[in-house]
Amino acid sequence: MALVEISIIPLGTSTPSVSEHIAMSLKPLHKAGLKYTITPMGTVIEGDLDTIMDTVRQMHEACFKKDVQRVVTTIKIDDRRDKPATIENKVQSVKEKL
Repeated sequence: MALVEISIIPLGTSTPSVSEHIAMSLKPLHKAGLKYTITPMGTVIEGDLDTIMDTVRQMHEACFKKDVQRVVTTIKIDDRRDKPATIENKVQSVKEKL
């Protein structure tokens, strides 16, 4: 199971607020049924890497439907194969060490 963090930044919008664009970009993710957590600076997705990557492409493309001509998308992939990894497990592991 992979964990992927994605940050989508639409450029050249008519307002400094991008929450509408981000909400639009999250619709394909919500529809895909993948487990995810929205953070202030991005979204963390948990699941099969192939499914996630297909969904990430749809998320990136969704911003262009809202009159945006440029989108910068940053993707981080944590593909650990020696043991199962979940969003909660990673956070809990750090908290236990505090």
